This record gives sequence, structure tokens and C-alpha cells, in this order.
Amino acid sequence: MVPRRLLYTLGFVGLSVVAPVGYQVDRLAHSVPPLDGELPLAGLSAPATVASDRLGIPSVSAASREDAYRVLGYLHARDRLFQMDLMRRKAAGRLAELFGEQALPTDQAQRAYQFRPAAEAIIAALPDWQKAVLEAYTAGVNGYLGGTQDLPPEFRLLNYRPEAWRPSDSLLVALGMFQTLNDQEQDERMLTVLEQRLPPAVTAFLTPDTDAYARTLLGGNESWRPAQPVPVEAIASLLEEGREQRLSAARVDAEPLSVGSNNWAVGAAKTKDGRAIIANDMHLPLSVPGVWYRARLRYPGYELSGITLPGVPLVVAGSNGRVAWGFTNVDGDTLDLVRLEIDPTDPDRYRTPGGWRKFARHTETIAVKDAPPVTITLSATEWGPVSPRPLLGQPVAIRWTALDPRAVNLELLDMDRAFTLEHAMAVLNRAGAPPQNAVLADDRGRIAWTYMGFFPRRVGFDGSASRSWADGRRGWDGFLPPEELPRVVDPPEGYIATANNRTLGKGYPHIIGHSFGHSYRAHRIAEWLAPRHHLTEADLMALQLDTVSEFYEFYRRLALDTLRQAPPDPALAEVERAIRQWNGRLDPDSLGIGLLVRWRQDLATAVFGPMVARCGAEPGFRYAWREQETPLRALLEQRIPATLPSRHHANWQDFLLDTLRASAAALRQEHPGVRLDALPWGRINRVAIQHPFSRALPLAGWLLDMPEVAGGCNSFCLKVLHGVHGASVRLTVSPNHPEDGILHIPGGQSGHPFSPHYRDQQPAWEQGRPLPFLPQQPDHTLTLLPG
Repeated sequence: MVPRRLLYTLGFVGLSVVAPVGYQVDRLAHSVPPLDGELPLAGLSAPATVASDRLGIPSVSAASREDAYRVLGYLHARDRLFQMDLMRRKAAGRLAELFGEQALPTDQAQRAYQFRPAAEAIIAALPDWQKAVLEAYTAGVNGYLGGTQDLPPEFRLLNYRPEAWRPSDSLLVALGMFQTLNDQEQDERMLTVLEQRLPPAVTAFLTPDTDAYARTLLGGNESWRPAQPVPVEAIASLLEEGREQRLSAARVDAEPLSVGSNNWAVGAAKTKDGRAIIANDMHLPLSVPGVWYRARLRYPGYELSGITLPGVPLVVAGSNGRVAWGFTNVDGDTLDLVRLEIDPTDPDRYRTPGGWRKFARHTETIAVKDAPPVTITLSATEWGPVSPRPLLGQPVAIRWTALDPRAVNLELLDMDRAFTLEHAMAVLNRAGAPPQNAVLADDRGRIAWTYMGFFPRRVGFDGSASRSWADGRRGWDGFLPPEELPRVVDPPEGYIATANNRTLGKGYPHIIGHSFGHSYRAHRIAEWLAPRHHLTEADLMALQLDTVSEFYEFYRRLALDTLRQAPPDPALAEVERAIRQWNGRLDPDSLGIGLLVRWRQDLATAVFGPMVARCGAEPGFRYAWREQETPLRALLEQRIPATLPSRHHANWQDFLLDTLRASAAALRQEHPGVRLDALPWGRINRVAIQHPFSRALPLAGWLLDMPEVAGGCNSFCLKVLHGVHGASVRLTVSPNHPEDGILHIPGGQSGHPFSPHYRDQQPAWEQGRPLPFLPQQPDHTLTLLPG
């Protein structure tokens, strides 16, 4: 039954402006796809069944791998068609066709990457067996498209029918995930500007790759960018220059989010019965519908269960019954901005090791809804496309593994037959995907860690900042061979943990990256796991929900020390009461932590902004180094007078106190009528997971969005849920005990707001309640017949 109030909302947004109300309701209700019956699907070699449980999670039984992925393509289209269409359009730069001029800047930026021709080149380079699966998946998507007239409401609202799916569209979706996880362009821009505008000692001080909680898995503890002493004279000179020239403080991202995840594996010695278990919660931008689609695929001799990405024929993380695997982002550097040397006599040429070459130029037309089309000219070099954004006034080309057909593939498909750790690691090492930390567990109680993805072998430079490649002394010499990627198997501790932190020491011979996520989350995982034994899947999920944050104890101690030296003040007494009430966690009812979080952000902005003021003239510059906590703590601990960032304060004590007052005042203004010592974290950190339409149609938000909830942690504890960033999935499983596994996602399986599976997993995800890893007893059975 369609709720009556739904009718009024949909009528308001324009779905019933012509046809009678009842007709519109019937059409919308009938656009929810059936989960039962018999339907034809062209190309199947034999009938396939889709058994769906009470949550709409499908178990596919098919006669072959190709048939199974053909059915998966059908199911992805059936349940997530609009999401898939948006993802391919965003990657290709075709959103303005639907949304008009407001989407034009996004399209123009995306066209510069030339993802569409890159996708076609990747497909041409795929081995035949991967092409066969991709073509079967594509046919499944189109089988659904060709067999339905009742499309989801978004298509009716926008008044269009999606184009047929192409194999390259699946690669566009994959490249969009590359962009989400591994677009290091902003990091390289930041470091290049710092390097050019600041003294070398200051740049080195501001950009370490380590912190007080650092823990590596291989190569020792020494790093390529170690923490540096405070360069007092250089900082003092910068601050004085800024005051004399009245430079405005540059933008500082005080808490740059590391898109990624937590994962860990525990071996036989740590569990109740000798099984090995992995746990994985992937932190990504949250939206409606969610990123992942749950599925189980079975075909003769093989079985896969876990999460899939709508639009792509892969089981991304999960288990094949013999091995289980999960991922976190590496924060690896696989992108370089090549500084171009332009011929002073001919601006259409650039210098290469082989002499001057002409830019390859072509024009593209961007269709714009309700506006004339826009034509843009794009340029390319032998290294890659030219970025539309100059760097320090000079053009740069984008050299990126995502645009190299040798570095992107569907090798992850072979995880269906990876029945040992060694075989699974070999598959992952060959997989052309965004660079990931992979943790694995097998059915014999063993565990392992390795890298997935391709990493450039650089010659003549480390990739941290933009350089010219024109003289041939710098460049890429292919990629690191799969056998040279790092591996750890069955460590003596009995567990492995990663959380976007630096996992390699300098003893590993290759530089993988420069700006890694802060190590506190990895430290906390290891701290929790080390003393424990007899662990179960439920225990590991409890750790995924952990909100302890020793990280902020530093700021509590600093605040209390600052307040002890302050003159009596009733307003500061309230501040002190709030801080003393903090319980060490970032729970919704935790008091005081909101003030500490705000104070740290305000301190970072106030301390670093004047220091990097010289860089502010570069368009788009922001200091967003992920390990900025290392230099920040050094400055706050030592409090050297010459490094005092503010000329309005006589000493660090006054500066700290006034910043604390300002942070408290800002919170009071944002939450009027609530005392600071009664202001819970859950009131400050609110999370609203929204459908793309609800921003433009707020009255439809109650229908399309998930309910707003109190968030969890920011980057500095495990249960990351902050702003629109959080766990896109929580997964815990032992490969030979999948019946005990746990898996849930925000929202639900379906992207159709009328479907009962649009939000039925949301309560479990919000409350941290386990849902079974495997699909349960079927409530529905759909048979797909060769047609």
C-alpha cells in the first residue's frame, strides 16, 4: 500500500501534474520491480534463480560465472538503476544534461580527465575472459532496461529514459571510485606550493608522514618524511613577514578526512575455536542509496558472498568460503602533475625528452538542460591530459594510474577461485583497482596482509611535488611488479590492523605515498586486540563501534593546564566543568568533547594559517596535510615565544586562553540556551544521509532521506560517523563459518523509495545491531529464463 502522504509530496514535486492522482499512484507503485515469478533474460545458458530474503538480499544460482554476472547486472539495474546512471554520468561529465547549468562546472572538470576514452582503452586491453564477464554483465543490465516500462520515480521526475548500458559505463563507475579513493592531485598541489613558497625547513616540518601513534607492518619504523624539529627562526621570519605585509592567513583544513576504512584480521590463536576472522568497515561519503549492494553468487564449484558496487561486475569484499578479504585505502601516490615547459615561440608546443611536440587538442560539446550547449577545448600530452587548473601559473599534465589501461582491470573476479592465502594475495597484487590495504583470512585459521593495485616505479623523483619531465631525467618506468608488493603472513602477534595509516617503514625499498591518515585508529585497534583471546565475530563488530579517543586527552590536559593559570572567570568555570566531564569517548551523550574538538580545530587554523600565509595567493590552496597533528603538537608542547602565531597576545598562555574562549563562544552561539557543560556530542555532530534530489526538493526529504541521527567519531576514533562521512558497510566474517558472519549497510538494497527494502537495514546500521552476513531463508524466488 502506498502511503497517502507520499502521494501529496510526489504531486507537489510534479509527478501528478497531468494525469489523475490515482493513476499516478498506481504507476509509481507498479514501478517497484517484482521479486517473484519468471522472466526472460537473453543470453543465459540455462535458467537462473534469484532467492531474496526478508531484506531483499539476493542469492543467485546460475550455471556459469558469466551467467551469474549477467544476473547480477540485471539485479543492479532492477534495484539501483538511477544510481548507476548518475555514477556513469558524473564520471563522464554529463550531469548538465539532466540538471542544467548548476552541474556545468562539475562536467567541465570531469571532461578534463577524459574518463570515457580511458574506459574504452581499458576495455580494449582486458583479457578475453574479463571481457566476457563484462559483456555478460552489460547484457544483464540491458536485459532489465529492455524489459521494463515502469522506471523508478527519478526518471519520471526528470522526464528521461536512460541510455543502454555499455561495457565502458562499468569502467566509468570504477574510475569514479578511483577518483573518490585515490585522487592525490590536491595533495601534490599543496606540497608543490609549500615547497615553492616556504623555506625548506618549514615545509619539512609541516609535512611529516608519521605521528606519536605510528605502527607499521613491514620495513621497520623509520619513515621517508620523519618528524622534524621546530624551525624556530624560519617560522619567526614568516610570521613577521606576514605582519609587515599584512598577509591574510591561508586556508587550513584542521581535520582533513582520509577517505578509507578500518580493517583487521585475527588468526587462530586469538579466536574461540581456531577460526580466522576479518573485520572491515569502509568509510566513504554517505548518500541514498548507499554505495554497496549485497549479494551472494553461486555457480558450479564456486560461491561468493559480500558487497558489490552497482555498475561493476565484481564482488568487492567478502568471502568465497575458503578465503575472506576486506580493504582500507592506502593513501598511496599514484598521480603526478607533470610541469609543462611551453615553447616560447609557439604556445601550441611543449618540451619532451624527444624535443618539442604539439599538444593533441580536440573540442567537446556539453549538453545543458534548458540552456545552449557549451563547447570546450581539451588538450593532452604524451603523459596525459592537461589539467584545466594551472599550478603556480604553469600548465601541468595529469599522469595517473587510473588513466593507464595497463593499471586498471577486472582481475578481482578471480577471487572466486582463490582458495589459499597465497593464491588470493597473487590475485590482489595483479588487480588493477584503487590502491588498497587488503587483509585476508583463510579456512585454516591463517591471516595475511598485502596491497592491491598498481604503483608507479618513479625515476629521478619521489612524486611528492610537481616536476618537469622534459629532460628525460624524471618519469615513470612502468609499475612495481606484483611480486615486489609488500606481504605479511601470520604475524607473531596473531592479528593485523590497518586504518589508512602508514603501514610501511623505510626498510621497504619503494616510496608508496607521502600524506597518510593519522595512526590513532590503527593504534586503537591494536591496543584492543593485543590482550584479548577467544574472540568472536560479535566481539570484532563491537570494536568497529568503539568510540574511545585517547587522541583528545592531549587537548584536555592542555586546556586544564591553561585554565589553571587563568584568572577567575564564571564563563571559564563553565568551560572547565564541561572539559572535566568528558568521559574519554565520542558517544552521543559525551559531554565536553565537542568543545575539545572545536578548540583543536581553532588552534590548528590559528597556528598554521599565518605560517602558510605566503601560499594563500595560489588559487584553491589549503593546508590539509593528514599528519598535521605532529607539527601542531610540537608547537603546542614547546610554546616557543618566537613561534607565537598572534601579534595580539603577549605569550602562548594568553593565546591558548583566548582561543579557548573563542571556541566556547562559537559553540554557545550555535547552540543557544544550552550550557557548555550540558551540551552533548550528539547534538553537535549530526548526520543526515540524503538522496541527491532532496537538496533541490526539501519537501521530499522526509520520503527520500534517511532520518537524521547523532553521529559518532571524527577521524580520531573507530566508529567514524561525522558530517556525511562514515561506515558505508560493516563486515565481519570467517571464511568457513559464514553463518556466524555479520554485514550491514546504511539504507537498504533498493534505490526505489516505494520499495520495502529502501531503508530496512538502516535501523540496524544506526544502532550497530548485527545482521547476518549471508542471505537468510528466501521470502521470494525469481526465475530468469534464457530468452
